[in-house]
Amino acid sequence: MTEFAQERRRFHRIPFDAYTELVQGERCWTVELLDISLRGLLVKCPDDWRGDASRSFRVRLDLGAGTELLMEVELAHASDERLGFFCRQVDLDSITHLRRLVELNLGDTRLLERNLAALGGA
Repeated sequence: MTEFAQERRRFHRIPFDAYTELVQGERCWTVELLDISLRGLLVKCPDDWRGDASRSFRVRLDLGAGTELLMEVELAHASDERLGFFCRQVDLDSITHLRRLVELNLGDTRLLERNLAALGGA
């Protein structure tokens, strides 16, 4: 992505590596997290992918030291290699952890504030 396109993006994506589970009903996939933002995440498509795009998913990221980030997401786009999810609901503890993660990785308070403002207007 060009610098200009990244600047126009409402939510900055943060490359991140964490143990990530994707759950839909009785199905559960361990997926490779590629990046995360305040509004969603991108994962590598698992080989045994059979998710139903018409239903929501739950995501659990293990951030270590007993800290988890939990989200309810919906599938925004899919390819043979990647699945993009849009966050529909996140609890207060999880959004606090996610905000801190984004803050630490952006390294720029102005960018964080712009992401938060976009989240409020989304």
